[in-house]
Amino acid sequence: MTATAIHWARIGESTFAAGIWFLYGVHRVVGRRLLRALLWPVVLFYAATQPRARRASLDYLARMQAAHGVIGAQPGTLHWLRHLMSFAETLLDKLLATSGRYAFAEVKLEGQEQVDALLAQGRGALLVTAHIGCLELCQALANRLPGLRLTVLVHTRHAERFNAILKRLNPASQVTLLQVTEVDASTAVELERRVQAGEFVAIAGDRVPVASARTATVPFLGAPAKFPVGAYVLASLLACPLLMLGCVRENGRHVVRFELLGERVLVPRAGRDAALQQWTEQFVRRMEALLVRAPYDWFNFYPFWA
Repeated sequence: MTATAIHWARIGESTFAAGIWFLYGVHRVVGRRLLRALLWPVVLFYAATQPRARRASLDYLARMQAAHGVIGAQPGTLHWLRHLMSFAETLLDKLLATSGRYAFAEVKLEGQEQVDALLAQGRGALLVTAHIGCLELCQALANRLPGLRLTVLVHTRHAERFNAILKRLNPASQVTLLQVTEVDASTAVELERRVQAGEFVAIAGDRVPVASARTATVPFLGAPAKFPVGAYVLASLLACPLLMLGCVRENGRHVVRFELLGERVLVPRAGRDAALQQWTEQFVRRMEALLVRAPYDWFNFYPFWA
């Protein structure tokens, strides 16, 4: 990271409790169509007051167009506005998914058979995710498979607040947020207990935690970028399967995708860095392929390649 770059965690969160309750309340009164129209002033205000997010969006969209040509033209104002609007709509979907008010029957599941097999065997697994689309829709799978229990590791101080919101919106939720700044020995023991009990643990594979210096630099959209390696270290410690979990919107419909990355993650002491590099590259390749399907579903609005 350069001297002028700012860590993503220092930029702050836009979706605080008051805003969450406000949007949720508005949707209950006016419905989705009218709320979508009301989102445009919010998006325009955000675009005008957050130049860093605007620049990050254009940077990402330009790299996506250069690498895969899926934007259709050199990205400009209309493209980054569409990108920010996609983010705003996804925030709404997060609320609906969290509260159980989303039409989960409309969610398409890819790779569900891999999760079915693990649940049938009573085995847990580690899910490596990214800030792509509406991952809260993984609750769609929980609705169809009541045995699924999910713990999501987050790296910010907002976990306790959002846990309270989760339980208030949906007391039956099988999703728990667990705040961690670094996976230490005590955290690993707790996660091992959960996985051995058949739970699934999700961890982001695209944002470097505040307190972590362990990264791998791999190609992403045609340029080197730093990614955390904590998911692969943790998977090796837990001795459990590793899957990628992603979510994108295609043709107006959300798709939740599971991909098996490995039945067992081996990170030997000899060749440790090379092994972590390979696991990171595999995840990033799968993540990039998912983004090609829905290029406006990338929600890292900070200098990612800095």
